[in-house]
Amino acid sequence: MEKKQILDMVAEYCREQHLAEEWKPGDRINYAGRVYDEEELCNLVDASLDFWLTAGKYTEEFETGLGRYLDVPYCSVVNSGSSANLLAMTALTSPLLKEKRVMPGDEVITVAAAFPTTVAPIVQCGAVPVFVDIAIPYYNIDASRLEEALSPRTKAVFLAHSLGNVFNLKAVKEFCTTHGLFLIEDNCDALGAEYKTDGKLEKSGTVGDIGTSSFYPAHHMTMGEGGAVYTKYPLLHRIVRSLRDWGRDCVCSGGQDNRCGHRFDGQYGTLPKGYDHKYVYSHLGYNLKVTDMQAAIGAAQLKKLPGFVEKRRANWNYLREHLEGLQDFFVLPEAEPGSDPSWFGFMLLVKEGAGKTRDQVTAYLEKHRIQTRALFAGNITRHPCFEALEEGKDYRVAGGLENTDTVMNRGFWVGVYPGMTKAMLDEMVLRIHESIR
Repeated sequence: MEKKQILDMVAEYCREQHLAEEWKPGDRINYAGRVYDEEELCNLVDASLDFWLTAGKYTEEFETGLGRYLDVPYCSVVNSGSSANLLAMTALTSPLLKEKRVMPGDEVITVAAAFPTTVAPIVQCGAVPVFVDIAIPYYNIDASRLEEALSPRTKAVFLAHSLGNVFNLKAVKEFCTTHGLFLIEDNCDALGAEYKTDGKLEKSGTVGDIGTSSFYPAHHMTMGEGGAVYTKYPLLHRIVRSLRDWGRDCVCSGGQDNRCGHRFDGQYGTLPKGYDHKYVYSHLGYNLKVTDMQAAIGAAQLKKLPGFVEKRRANWNYLREHLEGLQDFFVLPEAEPGSDPSWFGFMLLVKEGAGKTRDQVTAYLEKHRIQTRALFAGNITRHPCFEALEEGKDYRVAGGLENTDTVMNRGFWVGVYPGMTKAMLDEMVLRIHESIR
């Protein structure tokens, strides 16, 4: 049997068995979901029939395609967005960066209103997170408070573009440039967002030194599990690749030997001269590669990404327009000035004096089968994982976290993913109106 026959049958099976059922009143409205067709399944089966399994042709195709989409020269696909963040932060500790490297006890500025795997790598690398408050109604760092977070130990800024809304990249980038700091953009919730810098639009994740993405099913595109690290800088790319691939010094891909032509004639450390370069390690690294089956799904999803981004923007704008009349009850979200967000969710902050609490509103929506979510950790310093950490030693808060706590207590969000129909959006609008009445 030829592979084409198998793939034709897979495509037919997908059209018969994976066709999304039309939403009808009373059905659940999830905050996120996978949007796909037969192309993803055919790619997946094609990769499985090749049985290469580890990173291969689809991985190379995906890395090239994502780099082209983002307009960056270097892209490394990994097994999750959390791994991407770990690699990005660990890369800054590399001895190859010499005096600029992040050392144990150095400080990294971030926010507490974050997903935990934006903060965890800072602690795991022995650095000290310094938490700055967020600005409402953008739900990103209050850039006016960066200077008060600065100390002689500050080496980097590590921030996520919250819910697809780009943080104030102009101010943050200028701050980092002025003080010689690295900037990591956690782009896991904002793939496809744009920000105007120096008179031109640039994709979020590409303005700083390193950007990261996640391809978990809830995100802008999916591999099931998967992520990526990207950069414009060859040295950072070399470090990321080394850390991703066991810490090795060699740059050959899996199954490739002696690409440099000097596999057996180098001198590394105090190893014997000519020691096999495929087994020379310049870092204490990990194995965080993706499988080619995951990358095969991603390669198909990447073609759909521009349409996904536009649909997210349209859904967010629809909710914003149709909830405009509730400004006495909710603080409605706003796009960061100068940005064109790639929205992950629609944030609502219940005002004091609204006559309802956040918990009452979300309970009403959940009762009517509309999924809601908090703004991730709310305030990460209040979680059990921080109980063993000492404020002032293991982490620091710069100037208070009043807005962070406000959002933790009164904020929630609903989805805008591309699979939502007008009927679903209208149901959400109706139930949000009812919840406050």
